[in-house]
Amino acid sequence: MTNTRTRAVRTRGGLSVRLDVRAFTVVVLLLVAALAASVVLIGTGDFPIPAVDVLKTLVGNGNAGQEFIVNDLRLPRVLVGLLVGASLGLGGALFQSISRNPLGSPDVLGVGQGSTAGALIMIVLFSGSANQVALGALVGGLVTGLAIYLLAWKRGVHGYRLVLVGIGVSAIVTAVNGYLLTKADIVDAARAVVWMTGSLNGRDWAQVWPLLVLCAVLVPFVLGNARGLRMMEMGDDVSYALGVRVERVRLLLMLAAVLLTAGATAAAGPVGFVALTAPQLARRLALPRCLKGAGGAPMPGPNLVPSMCMGATLLIVADWASQRAFGADQLPVGVVTGVLGGLYLLWLLVTERRAGRI
Repeated sequence: MTNTRTRAVRTRGGLSVRLDVRAFTVVVLLLVAALAASVVLIGTGDFPIPAVDVLKTLVGNGNAGQEFIVNDLRLPRVLVGLLVGASLGLGGALFQSISRNPLGSPDVLGVGQGSTAGALIMIVLFSGSANQVALGALVGGLVTGLAIYLLAWKRGVHGYRLVLVGIGVSAIVTAVNGYLLTKADIVDAARAVVWMTGSLNGRDWAQVWPLLVLCAVLVPFVLGNARGLRMMEMGDDVSYALGVRVERVRLLLMLAAVLLTAGATAAAGPVGFVALTAPQLARRLALPRCLKGAGGAPMPGPNLVPSMCMGATLLIVADWASQRAFGADQLPVGVVTGVLGGLYLLWLLVTERRAGRI
């Protein structure tokens, strides 16, 4: 069975790498879908541009008007969408793998709510600028993630305790966010509500570069620790026996997941359900049915790269739907992902119940 799923790729230098053929195929298809959707989205708007002209403009062969529309107005928004989706997909996969729970996502554990609290403090109490709001969201997510980790610590951090503590912290921070909104004046409250919806409107290069640097640092670090994460899913005792420094790896990867989630929230606001659904969908595509559990449920596994690509694809497609699927009314992308994610969660619960697992 393993031989049909994996291939050994050897370089001339003698380096041998095991390649999961199905997962690699899924990653390639998701990347193609994300890039195709990005080109379509760049060409969409009040001044539509054919896909061929978009590609010509991206390589520097467009006219002055097309270059302004593509490079200055639409490309930054698409890049922010891709980076936010990839960050949320990877962060969600890390949280679900560390907690060993399919509901262990930033949406459920309260990290997203913590980032929202940081942003609301900057908006409501200090009337901060856009950069200050982004910094507040980043700090709020970090503080919340640290609080969850410390509260869940008892001779180590274990999955169910992490999820339960995260749910409790999420409820507390949500109440704080509601209180902050009641204390805001009408202008700041309106600004805060718009930010809390989660949107890519008005995003420019100022949001692209910080998130790109964050991903450039964290993604290689996370992938470099993927082996330790996979070993940890077999249990802490087995991981220790295999030489994995469990608590160190867990802490560092949780920090990376919090930074990815907080950075994405700082760039686009709290875009819901992408971190929850992207890893689940990626696992269902990347794992053949013979390697799934009873009833076809995905078996555990980090599944990091497919989750990252799935998150990017989901957010770009959702952004296109928010602009084109409702006629003249353009919705924030967070509304679309919330509806689709809620429907997916209901379907997942019904499927699990029919399979007798809940």
